[in-house]
Amino acid sequence: MATIRRLQDVDAPAVAAIIERCLREVNSRDYPIEIIERMCGHFTEHRVRELATQREVYVAEADGIVGTVSRDGNKVYTMFVHPSVAGRGIGRQLMRHIEALAVADGYDHMETGASITAHDFYRRLGYVDVRSTDTDFGLNFILRRNLP
Repeated sequence: MATIRRLQDVDAPAVAAIIERCLREVNSRDYPIEIIERMCGHFTEHRVRELATQREVYVAEADGIVGTVSRDGNKVYTMFVHPSVAGRGIGRQLMRHIEALAVADGYDHMETGASITAHDFYRRLGYVDVRSTDTDFGLNFILRRNLP
């Protein structure tokens, strides 16, 4: 199990590195290189710090930072887990953490945009497809999960 905590400014380089590694090693199976490069250029250290001023950003720690997720109310953003620890429940732990925060804030559902790569992950967590859209970052699925 990882420890989940709010992002600190000093975490931005590690979070940007995890996102880039995920994009290059995992998402690149589903997207062409030009989209991967565009996404990597978007999720820089500076952008991670900027996002932390706009929404709640969390990190998972287990011998260093191994994952991240952010939320704005009941919307999920930037969920990434380091490829070396994928499949160990850290992504699920991050999601359940922000879902619990949303419930405490009075929300009855969560919504997220998911890449082709992450689509099955969210479906395994109980999220259902609402629609799909084409974006500057390729095909994106909008999913929703009712909260307890």
